[in-house]
Amino acid sequence: MIVAENLKKVYSRVTAIEDVSFEVAEGEILGFLGPNGAGKTTTMRILTGYTPPTSGRVNVAGFDMSQASIQARRHIGYLPENSPLYREMDVVGYLGFVAQIKGIPPGDRAPKIREVMEETGIREVVQRTIGNLSKGYRQRVCLAQALLGDPKVLILDEPTIGLDPNQIREIRELIKNMAGKRTVILSTHILPEVSMICGRVLIIHEGRIVASDAVGELTRRLSKSRLIRLTLRAPAAQVNDALAELRGIRKIECSELADADGTCQVNLETDPQKDLRPELSNRIIGRGWELYEIRSLDPTLEDIFVEIIAGEKRSVEGGME
Repeated sequence: MIVAENLKKVYSRVTAIEDVSFEVAEGEILGFLGPNGAGKTTTMRILTGYTPPTSGRVNVAGFDMSQASIQARRHIGYLPENSPLYREMDVVGYLGFVAQIKGIPPGDRAPKIREVMEETGIREVVQRTIGNLSKGYRQRVCLAQALLGDPKVLILDEPTIGLDPNQIREIRELIKNMAGKRTVILSTHILPEVSMICGRVLIIHEGRIVASDAVGELTRRLSKSRLIRLTLRAPAAQVNDALAELRGIRKIECSELADADGTCQVNLETDPQKDLRPELSNRIIGRGWELYEIRSLDPTLEDIFVEIIAGEKRSVEGGME
């Protein structure tokens, strides 16, 4: 649905992005991540036709953005980081204006507007002036305009910024339910949000793509060890000795929990290629101890992101020596 090939953008003497290439399949939700100034917004502006690349090519829904920009943009709904709203207009008037400039036939505008208002939860504020709305509702109105016209592609730059926790959950579910129906590129600084919504992650750093894969696959590739936490009722010293005998355990930290009547907590660092949880539970139960919890502490997307960016910085610094 989206193909970006060798994108490069130069502002004066500053190269914002270089050699950026990726594809997004139809119905896929892609998380687009990177530090501030990494080139995310520049890339999204190029994908939407907002700004042309210095070199490279973008194809959306089968249309080349440089050769058939209007046709390509008809398939795109865009929510930029700074909401493009006319603050003096009321909500319904603004959405009517957007429907008109998107070329929605007059007879279809009212039902289409009602549909996006329902999707984004803004029906109760349709008669209010946009400038008098809270930041959260303004963000919802901006998302509604992106959905008008039923685009095949949605490009969302910080769609939940300014929303309260309940609103974030609602918008998250809305985006998640688009999987298979629309192709979505989601840029956000809320990394747990990406883990819950996106099937794949693209990470950009200093204008270049440095990682692209499913979150689980990135975790597997980057994990140098598997972390497991146990909570059980047993003497800490005996637990340490019993578990140390198992192959694949690299490090054990065992401590008794205060005021827990003999309960201890064990943190294990193990071989990432081997799941030791069955052996651990068998060893504990075989000793007659009570096992309350056994949990794998997989790296979060935040851990992965920090590790990738730190690794890129180390590579650059090493190359400068």
